[in-house]
Amino acid sequence: MRNNFYDSGNSNFFNWVYLNFIFIIYLGNEINQSRMSKQNQSSRRKFLQQIGATSLLAATSPLSSFAAKEKAETRRLFYEKKISAADTIRVGVIGFGIQGHFDLSTALKVPGVQLAGICDLYTGRIENAKETYGKDLFTTRNYKELLERSDIDAVIIATTDCWHAQITKDALAKGKAVYCEKPMVYKISEGDEVVAAQKKAGKILQVGSQRVSSIGLAKAKELLAAGEIGKLNMVNAVYDRQGSIGAWEYTIPDDANADTTDWEAFIKVTERMPYDSKKFFWWRAFKEVGTGVAGDLFIHLLSGTHFITNSKGPETIYSTGQFSYWKDGRNMPDVMSGVMQYPDSPEHPAFQLTLQVNFISGTGGEERIQFVGSEGVIVVDGNDLHVTHSIMPEAPGFGGYDSLFTFSKSMQEKMQKEYDAKWTKAQQQRPTKKDFVYKAPKGYDEHLDHFTNFFDAMRTGKPVVEDAVFGFRAAAPALSCNESYFQKKVIQWDPVNMKLVY
Repeated sequence: MRNNFYDSGNSNFFNWVYLNFIFIIYLGNEINQSRMSKQNQSSRRKFLQQIGATSLLAATSPLSSFAAKEKAETRRLFYEKKISAADTIRVGVIGFGIQGHFDLSTALKVPGVQLAGICDLYTGRIENAKETYGKDLFTTRNYKELLERSDIDAVIIATTDCWHAQITKDALAKGKAVYCEKPMVYKISEGDEVVAAQKKAGKILQVGSQRVSSIGLAKAKELLAAGEIGKLNMVNAVYDRQGSIGAWEYTIPDDANADTTDWEAFIKVTERMPYDSKKFFWWRAFKEVGTGVAGDLFIHLLSGTHFITNSKGPETIYSTGQFSYWKDGRNMPDVMSGVMQYPDSPEHPAFQLTLQVNFISGTGGEERIQFVGSEGVIVVDGNDLHVTHSIMPEAPGFGGYDSLFTFSKSMQEKMQKEYDAKWTKAQQQRPTKKDFVYKAPKGYDEHLDHFTNFFDAMRTGKPVVEDAVFGFRAAAPALSCNESYFQKKVIQWDPVNMKLVY
């Protein structure tokens, strides 16, 4: 990844003026041309989004990076070019449930991307695919039929967690680029195989933790590397929800049965078990096929933390959980916390990470990662962030809530004189640093950026932001939380060699 470096002084001021000048001019044109075609509107919105993002990065702090500006400008210029037939990418979707729908609709917003086929086990989703994308669309209930098609360049894998590794390996072996939803693997033991499969195939593989492509996280990464909050020592990450849908109690269709869901195919990679509609449609809540809050939400928090800190991962992992509210037959907890210790490394100082998911949170639900340093805090809230500072004075504490007042008057006076003689008034005061807020442009979509990165990598050969190694290093600690919860013990992990330590 390109190293960030920072402008300062007058150059930063002129960059800020220039970028905002461009932004204002373009905004005026946007208003004047609001009646143009939908296609042109979409193109202009992409342009406005990139310029807006760059100008905001410059305006919020003197720590804006040339690298971030270059990335935004390069992306804009790339998509101003006409996409030729040779640049067209045809995708197939394997798993057309909730995330499969969202992934496909987002992927098709990237210029030059076309749909070539959809696979799902449930007949109702096959019908939905044809109703949405046309009766002539290729559909199948067998993903291998989709992989055999020569007109498909890439596949989106949005299946149940237990199928991720097998389908990914099969797709890579067939020469397809792969966008695989998180977690990349269902079991830690599958990680090395997927990493090896990507290396052998030489094809692009990107894991679908879309937040690592967020311009907000990129900004946090820059600020942390620049020492904006001093030396990092703790990260607190929360992803709470409140509601039945957020707790995975999705609507189950009236016609659900072993035939309409092809249950026999569904359980080919699991132990045999009788048909269960909940395990098919609420699979995240069941350990036999899903990975619970750890694989669904801890993984997002871990991916974001690893991206911002450049971390390879923790060394010790412990988690605990409970069944607090959604007592609906699930065997994965609805309230879960984890504690991980990250070692001192070339990438970052030692820090502790706390993880929290609460599916009956009176907050109404929130997603937040807080980076605590020796001089301040960066709070990442979705694609936005705010930075606050608290810097200790150079002089040690003296007086106030201190034992000093418990001494004799003469001792207090003597020690006060000695303290004032040793430390100046300036050294006794806390240094101040300006707090600030960064907000992503209105309508910004990190999901679209993540898919754009994926397809850019296919076209240009550049590295993706979340390859198999990154995906495994995020998945393993998340899955270790489940192991820790069920085994009631601390899990030891080697983040460099990506191995469990026994």
